[in-house]
Amino acid sequence: MRKLVLLALVGLGAQLVDGSLGMAYGVTSTTLLLAIGANPAAASATVHLAEIGTTLASGASHWKFGNVDWGVVAKIGIPGAVGAFAGATFLAGLDTSVAAPVMSLILLSLGIYVLVRFTVRGLRKDRLGQPLRKRFLAPLGLFAGFVDATGGGGWGPVGTPAILASGRLEPRKVIGSIDTSEFLVSVAASLGFLIALGSQGVNFAWVGALLIGGLVAAPIAAWLVRHIPPRVLGSAVGGIIVITNSRTLLKSDWVGASAGTRWVVYAVIYAVWAAAVTYSVRAHRTESTLAPEPVHSAPGGRELAPDPA
Repeated sequence: MRKLVLLALVGLGAQLVDGSLGMAYGVTSTTLLLAIGANPAAASATVHLAEIGTTLASGASHWKFGNVDWGVVAKIGIPGAVGAFAGATFLAGLDTSVAAPVMSLILLSLGIYVLVRFTVRGLRKDRLGQPLRKRFLAPLGLFAGFVDATGGGGWGPVGTPAILASGRLEPRKVIGSIDTSEFLVSVAASLGFLIALGSQGVNFAWVGALLIGGLVAAPIAAWLVRHIPPRVLGSAVGGIIVITNSRTLLKSDWVGASAGTRWVVYAVIYAVWAAAVTYSVRAHRTESTLAPEPVHSAPGGRELAPDPA
């Protein structure tokens, strides 16, 4: 019973972060399941089954708060489902350990770009509103879905920074669209696992516990992302990406850093991340203060003076 309560709390925390920042539910939940003894395929299957419910709730909540671009959902979600089904079906015969550091290096570079871009310059507005084309979103969805199924998480870490870096969609809609399209990915991955493995190794009590926690957090996260300023949200997302992928690289055979070295690096990254978010908050407040007051129009088109403070 204690383990189920812990899993529910993990599901709540993971969905709160995922729904607010567009990533981390799968990575967080799968890591815990592996730590308590689940094999990789069963852990990924368990998480994706739970995500069918959490992503449906999260997508509905983001839609309610106006955080979803349905064109993006369709263009990235359908290829993502294809990639997820393929990844789940062939997981047992795939070795992704060699590819993991390469992927983490790419994602780390994207994370640094997003962190610096949003902290120093805020939301890029010269491309904002331009359409995200299928030739960009389809391959991205295919790759992200495959990574998500084989690694137990990765839809958000791959999709969110790539779309944020394009500067064509505001952060809250990037997160809302990624979270909503993940429902298709979760359904496809779950079908792939059930076909390849049956229900072998899947603990449905664990699925239920993760699901309950995620359902509680989904509407809270969708409300939060609606009210966090885009510049601050971008800095927060960039930091999450940098932290997550730095850990993977430092623990990989490529680097093999000692525990002491890793903690020093983590401390430096956290300090830089905190400073970046703080700077973004202050910059947003300054921009809000300097922004021109809205001009109200009277009937007939005559302009009225701004309202007194």
